[in-house]
Amino acid sequence: MARIVMKFGGTSMAGTERIRRVANIVRKQQARGHEVAVVVSAMAGETDRLVNFCREANPLYDPAEYDVVVASGEQVTSGLLALTLQSLGCQARSWLGWQMPVRTIEAHAKARIEDIEAEALIAAMAAGEIAVIPGFQGVSDAGRITTLGRGGSDTSAVAVAAAIRADRCDIYTDVDGVYTTDPRIVAKAHKLKAVTYEEMLELASVGAKVLQTRSVGLAMKEGVRVQVLSSFVGDDAIPADDIPGTLIVSEDEMNALVEKGDMERQHVTGIAHDKNEAKIILTRVPDRPGSVAHIFEPLAKASINVDMIIQNVGRDKGETDVTFTVPQSDLARAQALLEDRREDIGFNRLISDSKIAKISVVGVGMKSHAGVASTMFQSLADRGINIQAITTSEIKVSVLIDEDETELAVRVLHTAYGLDASDEVA
Repeated sequence: MARIVMKFGGTSMAGTERIRRVANIVRKQQARGHEVAVVVSAMAGETDRLVNFCREANPLYDPAEYDVVVASGEQVTSGLLALTLQSLGCQARSWLGWQMPVRTIEAHAKARIEDIEAEALIAAMAAGEIAVIPGFQGVSDAGRITTLGRGGSDTSAVAVAAAIRADRCDIYTDVDGVYTTDPRIVAKAHKLKAVTYEEMLELASVGAKVLQTRSVGLAMKEGVRVQVLSSFVGDDAIPADDIPGTLIVSEDEMNALVEKGDMERQHVTGIAHDKNEAKIILTRVPDRPGSVAHIFEPLAKASINVDMIIQNVGRDKGETDVTFTVPQSDLARAQALLEDRREDIGFNRLISDSKIAKISVVGVGMKSHAGVASTMFQSLADRGINIQAITTSEIKVSVLIDEDETELAVRVLHTAYGLDASDEVA
């Protein structure tokens, strides 16, 4: 018997028919003797609808009341799933964020979980009750409802799994696992049996949409084993224990799986792409101490994340060009902030480009194998794809290219690293 947290996203909960399918999946896990808690998202599109209501009611809405409204979407699906499970003969009840409680910091619409009081929840599960928990929400020390930001239900599920010391956290979504790249771009992309926390964190941060970045970071910190599965299966489907999706585990567990012969380790695990980046170039910035700080200080205060940064070699006149990227949604704000600080920064021109894409190669195998970056650069060069910027970490190499060449670059790199050469990659 295991203690399992099962999380279902908005597409899985979109309507009573899909909720009944979810209830059957949950019921089968409990029937196998497992203790089960379920974390649910709002129905697909519901959060957007509620956000629009807030904007219509008051464009300058109070964030605390905004959270009251948008948290209701998950409250509805948790109650409906509990009712559906009861109709199937299961003991089930909903546990809202304030009832457990899930305690968060006082930061509405972007709260962070600090603690979950799980004793009552554990006791109920041990007594055979299925706990249904709305994701995305919690309660502050002041007793106000808070929400965790978009994608927060993944984080809720991992946090609950850590609090109840679950054996595994199963994230059911509209894909059946983590692939070597987007299978809509590369037909020969393959599902991975397992990836490490570090690899999944990098993949999530550079464009892979399977899991929310914060949830992966929390899983790594708390040592929660996560599995990504598809919820779009028939009622007679074999349970997740027998046909797993993709496991997200520690590097030690990954090494153990490799040693057992369950999988072959590749230098590169996957290729990710992200078209939601924009490039900014500031020309003729004074080449002196403090100049770069003047550029990024206002962006940091405005909570605009900066990714790639390149400072060219200084010119004879003591000037340099600085290039960096920001999320596409923040481009207009970033431009306005920098123009307001033009005199302090001392740049000549601001050049922006939103028609770019970031392509990333990720793999723990990079730590011990040379040549991964050179393979990337040469493969792109051979197809005439120009690299505009480069950034690296211990297990990742990212480049900036023209947006129109995204799909070609992904296919070229997937082939170059041998990711489409076998029936199964891990």
